Amino acid sequence: MAVDSYKYLPRSFREGYEALPMQADTPVWSPLRVPVEQASIALLTSAGLYLKDSQPAFDTDRERANPQWGDPTYRLIPRDARQEQFAAAHLHLNPHDVLEDFNVALPLRAFGELDAEGRIGRLADEHYSFMGYQERSLAEWREQYAPDVVRRLEHAGVHALVLAPA
Repeated sequence: MAVDSYKYLPRSFREGYEALPMQADTPVWSPLRVPVEQASIALLTSAGLYLKDSQPAFDTDRERANPQWGDPTYRLIPRDARQEQFAAAHLHLNPHDVLEDFNVALPLRAFGELDAEGRIGRLADEHYSFMGYQERSLAEWREQYAPDVVRRLEHAGVHALVLAPA
């Protein structure tokens, strides 16, 4: 199935974004230090999910004003979050499916089953949601928010972070 990454952008922006060169860094690979059956695993989604009654939405107003900017902040999602608690704020994806079942973007149910079956050590108590579209430099994300998430993961004893891209 073809994916149209520009579908939800105003038409006037499309040509400029399609002309930008794609850049890919060398992937970062770190082997798991414990067997997966002993590993604590957290999840990260780039779908812009947040808990509507207790967390602010991602800043889509600023993104509308400056389409090359994306909100670099993140939201903590507890392991026991329920479907009715979720909302999504992301201008680059249609939120319909994640609002039907957030597990398409943050597979807590599947990893909870792996935990219950003993196939992973444990599913972490906290998970992370970012708005996946970020400005090209990613400076604020790299310097502030990513290191903060790493500190939280280390403090919680998490061995692996699984990215569930939207």
